[in-house]
Amino acid sequence: MYIETERLIIRSTESSDAEAYIDMASDGSLDEDIFCGCSRDYEEWIPGWIEENIELDKEDNPMKESIAYTIVEKESGAPVGSVGCSYYEDEKQVGLVYFIGANNRGKGYAAEAAGAYAKYFLGHYEMPQLVVNIRNANKASCKTAEKAGFTLVDTRMYQDYGDKAEKLYNFYEMRR
Repeated sequence: MYIETERLIIRSTESSDAEAYIDMASDGSLDEDIFCGCSRDYEEWIPGWIEENIELDKEDNPMKESIAYTIVEKESGAPVGSVGCSYYEDEKQVGLVYFIGANNRGKGYAAEAAGAYAKYFLGHYEMPQLVVNIRNANKASCKTAEKAGFTLVDTRMYQDYGDKAEKLYNFYEMRR
């Protein structure tokens, strides 16, 4: 998969991205509270996560699990984050997932990548919508979803994967 925006390239994840993802994880970008309870043993699990994503990308089935793509800053050629989709079994919907490494936040990369990926997703798959569920307290991520073109459709208590208890979430969608 390959998408180009004004400042970014969104492409299939490659084995050579492991070091960049480990660096982003080490800066707190994949911290347990943000990224669904991931272990802090990044060097151990990230290479396997990348290989799994390579296989899921080949299968090209968003209803199966999750597919993550690498966001690369055009100017530097460096990976700055990830965007993709995940199947929400409990909601029977496909949702947008994204993160940007701490050193590259505040530049609008997340909204640029999320908007571009959502448009790709809705054009590539025969699905009427793409959703994103964000903790209400995560105001920056909520703002990102809105800048990317998602519409707030609900706010309610929800227990996402990795949450120990229900928390207040905002539910957004983008339709075809």
